[in-house]
Amino acid sequence: MEIRVAKTAGFCFGVKRAVDLVEKLVDEGKKVCTLGAIIHNPQKVSELAQKGVRIVDTPAEVRPDETLVIRSHGVAASVTDTIEQLGLDYRDATCPFVLKIHNIVSEHSKNGEIILIAGDGNHPEVQGIIGHCFSEYHTFMNAQELTDLSKKNPSLADQPVCVVVQTTFHKIEWKNSLKILQKLYTNAKIFDTICSATSDRQTEAEILASESDLMLVIGGRHSSNTNKLFRICQEKCKKAYLIETAAELPRGAGKSAHRIGITAGASTPASIIKEVLVTMTEEIKNTTESEAEESFKTIYEESLKNYNTDGRVVGVVVGITPTEVYVDVGRKQQGIVPLAELSNDPNAKTEDLVKMGDELNLIIMKTNDQEGTILLSKRLLDAQKGWDEIVKAEEDKTVVSGVVTEVIKGGVIAVSNGVKVFIPASLATATRGEPLENLLKKEVEFRIIETTRQRKRAVGSIRAVLDEARKAKVDAFWADAEVGKKYVGTVKSLTSYGAFVDIGGIDGMVHISELSWGRIKHPSEVVKVGDTVEVYIKALDTEKNKISLGYKKTEDNPWEILKNQYPVGTVCEVEVVGLTQFGAFARILPGIDGLIHVSQISDERIEKPQDVLSVGQKVTVKITAIDFEAKRISLSMKAAAETAAEADEETDA
Repeated sequence: MEIRVAKTAGFCFGVKRAVDLVEKLVDEGKKVCTLGAIIHNPQKVSELAQKGVRIVDTPAEVRPDETLVIRSHGVAASVTDTIEQLGLDYRDATCPFVLKIHNIVSEHSKNGEIILIAGDGNHPEVQGIIGHCFSEYHTFMNAQELTDLSKKNPSLADQPVCVVVQTTFHKIEWKNSLKILQKLYTNAKIFDTICSATSDRQTEAEILASESDLMLVIGGRHSSNTNKLFRICQEKCKKAYLIETAAELPRGAGKSAHRIGITAGASTPASIIKEVLVTMTEEIKNTTESEAEESFKTIYEESLKNYNTDGRVVGVVVGITPTEVYVDVGRKQQGIVPLAELSNDPNAKTEDLVKMGDELNLIIMKTNDQEGTILLSKRLLDAQKGWDEIVKAEEDKTVVSGVVTEVIKGGVIAVSNGVKVFIPASLATATRGEPLENLLKKEVEFRIIETTRQRKRAVGSIRAVLDEARKAKVDAFWADAEVGKKYVGTVKSLTSYGAFVDIGGIDGMVHISELSWGRIKHPSEVVKVGDTVEVYIKALDTEKNKISLGYKKTEDNPWEILKNQYPVGTVCEVEVVGLTQFGAFARILPGIDGLIHVSQISDERIEKPQDVLSVGQKVTVKITAIDFEAKRISLSMKAAAETAAEADEETDA
């Protein structure tokens, strides 16, 4: 008796991402509803319902206190518009592969091209795709429907056409349809958008079914991809069963089978696959419950491994070309390592990666006895080792580093220990909107927030590390902050009432009155964004985490300068800045004006200051009195003239 579980069985990336999102929101205490069932698996839907997750058919049914989740199938553009118009709190879990199709049909239909969709017109995913078409569109389920469509609309062959495929479309049906498309629509733009996970799942199911006496397909009966798997398995195995849970297993079916194959749709949780496997194992004679558990553990874990993990060799570099490296692996065949299998870095060069005589740990990808060659990969072996480190980093919540090698739509790709990690745009920078191109070819630190073992996919967050660093800086600041302490900071922004300054991971505000000893109308008269400034803490509000900063220096206080450099009796030149009936105001220093009383302007009697003085005129005065508390200064032109006359008399004598 042999039981084999398909390594691609169970949740695909898009479905896992959607389910994980819902469960995370529930764990955070949010009330959650989904636009349609989040997954085509009644058991999982029931489990989520017990946690309070509701299913709604339209955005209008969402309650004010609920968070709406758009499932991985995606929705029409009009639905998203309605959600935003209603002001709903929502999360979009549309599968990235589906989003790609939305973008394709939107762009090409806006150019006036007719859209052909290979898929079930009634399926939610296809309905969502149709909702992004802005021109004429048609759907077809198979080659026959495509042929009928062409006969009914012969003019289509002469018009611009764009073709896309439902992500879970039957690969054989697509190949048959593709032949017709290439024959009838020679100028069509064809996009093979079947999800790679779907293609891999169908291929593996076909091989597994052809080698099995009994084939079990686990998944919801309303699941499109599960039904396609079942049809594929039926064609290759006489005893093929579609079941949703272990309770539906055909009684006694496993006893007469020598080879049993198990696969599952993209919406099938691992717990159900395990339950089916354990139940089947229990039917085998002399198999105990503990052995069943061990059987599951061994088989299921093995199913997740790469088929080639045992084909490891050590090769010595004996030749280097721009596109590949030749190695001696101790066999008759010539070992070849293509450049793409040496490194994940698309810009790398063979001569920079290896030199003659180097020993490389490699994994066998393909053996060609006729040509006497072995195709080898260092990248895959590194990735297997690196993958274990990535998974451990997620479990231990440790920070990893990697180099950003690509900027793609929706984020960046960073390579860490040979493993490609996707970092969404929203998690790639400290704030939204920062250009991702600035990260290209740079080493970055990030946390692993999600891994998909079956597909060996990882999602990371640079922002998580940046936020932690910022929080550490903030904590360190508050632990050390005190009134009067000085900092060198950077002006981050300006408002009409002051300037905000970054003083090491936290912002403080310098009020406009603290920017200058003189009067200013706007902070930009003193500082600008990006300036490096020296400030000090004036006040701290630990409850509200607010910091008031000072910028003016005591030594720059014009009243201090006046006290030190312009004592009473000083004769100096001033500028008239204002005239009144009782005298003239003159500027001694920026920010300090003194009064020349009308009686102190001239020895001769004058009616008003305007008869002798004008604004802007420079005159010589003597400081006769200073009231520092009242900030008042008395000046005299007469006294200055008398002082000058006395000086002249002394000179003559």
